[in-house]
Amino acid sequence: MRFRSACFVVAAAFSGTFGQAQTNSSASSLRTCSILQSSLGSEVVQFSGAEYLASASSAWSQFNAESMPTCIVFPQKTAHVQVAMAAIFRNKIHYAVQAGGHSAMTGWNTLQDGILFFFSHMQNVSYDAVKDTITLEPGIHWGDALTQLQPLGVAPMGGRLGDIGTGLLLGGGLNYLSGIHGFSSDSYVELDVVLVTGNVVTATATNEHADLFRALKGGANRLGIVTRYEVQAVHTGTNDDKILFGGLILYPNSSAEALVQATQKYVSTINDSRASILMAFSATINGTVISPSHILTLFYNGTSLPQNIFGDFLSIPSTFTQLGAMSYVEANSILGSGGTRGFGQLFGASAFNGSVDQYMNAFSQWNKYTSTISGALSGTVLAFTPIQKSQIQAGRARGSNIMDPPLTNYAAVQIQSQFAAGLLDISPAVEAARQTLLSSIPRSPGLPLYINECDAGQSVFATYGRFNELRKTYAKYDPTRFNIRFTQGPIGL
Repeated sequence: MRFRSACFVVAAAFSGTFGQAQTNSSASSLRTCSILQSSLGSEVVQFSGAEYLASASSAWSQFNAESMPTCIVFPQKTAHVQVAMAAIFRNKIHYAVQAGGHSAMTGWNTLQDGILFFFSHMQNVSYDAVKDTITLEPGIHWGDALTQLQPLGVAPMGGRLGDIGTGLLLGGGLNYLSGIHGFSSDSYVELDVVLVTGNVVTATATNEHADLFRALKGGANRLGIVTRYEVQAVHTGTNDDKILFGGLILYPNSSAEALVQATQKYVSTINDSRASILMAFSATINGTVISPSHILTLFYNGTSLPQNIFGDFLSIPSTFTQLGAMSYVEANSILGSGGTRGFGQLFGASAFNGSVDQYMNAFSQWNKYTSTISGALSGTVLAFTPIQKSQIQAGRARGSNIMDPPLTNYAAVQIQSQFAAGLLDISPAVEAARQTLLSSIPRSPGLPLYINECDAGQSVFATYGRFNELRKTYAKYDPTRFNIRFTQGPIGL
């Protein structure tokens, strides 16, 4: 993604110096890639070819599908990551890591020049019935993991869309059973982590790396590269086991105000861990024609939808309803895979636990934003994911996570901007409108932002309940701040 700016004129005066530095960096990357290819082989380290090109352009957001790394490392085992990371550290090379590729933060999972780790050759998933745990390699997508494991009646706590990968865990993770089991990363049992130096450690809740273990529950890509996730299995049953009741409801824009009120009421009053909703106010855009249509997914771990929990939503006029008994796999496919590519994507996050006025303001500001820059967009979403006290308690029972929210109901708020097809240059006016929207819907005091749905410029870590612990842990495992200096990711450490 490129930003046009008057600063370009000033920056041009320094193009000679910058160009020389860029040339030196590119040459160093090329040398390092060549050495790694000699060591690991041409299947693992690639400079060109069909697999290289497909992988470089495979990211969900088109803004992350335009870069050309100097080489791509396709690890087949942890040792490959160790060797490559050690060389990157030794030679001070810029790098990025892509697992599922479903990030809307530009540059977090790709880079121009430098070295990209791409985990398409590490997609194994297995279940240990004795330990009752699931082991995931970083390249697996949630849809594939659920499909492979459902005959065994178990599932990992992952995301709500099949195309999303394991990077979701590093940001915390939300799913339809979070009320019972906590954030997705709260299911960690054991992690293999390659540090910036290339050393590998195994982290658990009770060993000498317990601080790293907790920091990786929300620390995103800042603490190392996880090459093996062992997580607690959840017994969700097979496709024949309809453990959930619910589905999807579509609403017209005339129902929007009632939906906002129902969402705020649900967030503030519902404390049933078996209940889950995702309320998404959305608009598709064709030129300057804006077509709002609002989507609710709602599930209950039971045989029906209790009226005292879902009654407000069920009574609001709708245009389409699909409700019934569903398996866990079916529930996770209700919104499709989420894998549509070819559009630039950007997110922004907030968190609410206030009155209905706070929610109404967000809806109003989102509408204003959508209409102001509609010519640059193909769609926008304002989404609310309720987080119950039970979800926070479940995480604390497993040693807590680095986000450590206060023990209160609240909503994780997401703004998604899907830009017009072919649009790769975001104008200053469009970016200013995005930032105005985010500043107009500030988080409620004390609540953490959800890093998987944030804007790259938001200081998410500073909102965490264990922020000081996170800073200390990062300093311990990366004392030279190599990760901060050589890969893009969350700011503020």
